[in-house]
Amino acid sequence: MNDTNRFDNICVYCGSSAGVEAEYSRKAAALGTEIARRGYGLVYGGGNLGLMGAVSRAAHSGGATVYGIIPGPLAAKEIAGETIGNIEVVETMHQRKARMAELADAFITLPGGFGTLEELFETISWIQLGIHSKPMGLLNVNGFYDPLRQMLEHQIDQGFIPFRYHQLLVIEEDPSALIDGLLNHESPSSSVKWITSEQA
Repeated sequence: MNDTNRFDNICVYCGSSAGVEAEYSRKAAALGTEIARRGYGLVYGGGNLGLMGAVSRAAHSGGATVYGIIPGPLAAKEIAGETIGNIEVVETMHQRKARMAELADAFITLPGGFGTLEELFETISWIQLGIHSKPMGLLNVNGFYDPLRQMLEHQIDQGFIPFRYHQLLVIEEDPSALIDGLLNHESPSSSVKWITSEQA
């Protein structure tokens, strides 16, 4: 890891679709440009369609080292034409996520669908389990993640998420502000609580 900038690589989770608003792709590209401007590498899901394509093309054009990790069965679905960066083909989705996490020093989640949310929450759960303590953030384009923020607050209020995790995610609308927030953020310490059969 680069001691001066804290990060070597930032992993970006995002959709292989572009969504209905052009702002999603614009902000994805702005994030890729900002990652490159700061001298970081990009780790992403390996596709060149949708927001994955937008962030990876911008990072690559800006001179960033780009690492794309994709399972072989998804290559035909998420790659159309020329690939972007260094593409590593793995066998399964589990291997993809593990490899992305291994390469990353921080995580940013853009808008996306089921797969994007699954990646986000699995990586969050790894913090709770003490597997890693890398900072995580949401790029909240056009308020996309406002409903999720409300849901997380509700889960905390209802006692399903410990209060110490209420600021686990850095949430910003601007890519530069988000990366600054990640640089200054410390993940909460984990305290694994095993639920007994009596409590389940």
